[in-house]
Amino acid sequence: MVGLFGFEDSLPKELSGGMLKRVKLARVYAANPEVLLLDEPFGPLGAQTSATMQYELQRIWYESKKTALLVTHNIEEAIFLSDRVVILSKRPAKIKKILEVDLSRPRKKEVKLSSKFIKLKHEVGLEVGYF
Repeated sequence: MVGLFGFEDSLPKELSGGMLKRVKLARVYAANPEVLLLDEPFGPLGAQTSATMQYELQRIWYESKKTALLVTHNIEEAIFLSDRVVILSKRPAKIKKILEVDLSRPRKKEVKLSSKFIKLKHEVGLEVGYF
């Protein structure tokens, strides 16, 4: 499910950072939870590996249709992976704004260049003080 064929007998020290993230994702799915709680799941990864993992998570989610709660500071990641983006205020955190992400699924990388995506990215960025 997470694309680690050929590495079933590998030790953690023999896996890359992206592979270790895939193992963590597999562990979450193996427990078969009703809701996936994903707190900065791709934070320490490089941009290319993070993007790959976003596509993998989307693919796996699309197959399982599990409800997922994703916490991230990455605006593009939030919009790309979510159907709804909840923006929180500073401490104490309160809901500042909720934005619906009306982008078709499955999402391809080209969606990040669409006017809808760019508009959402700008709107979120304004809300969080990014721009």
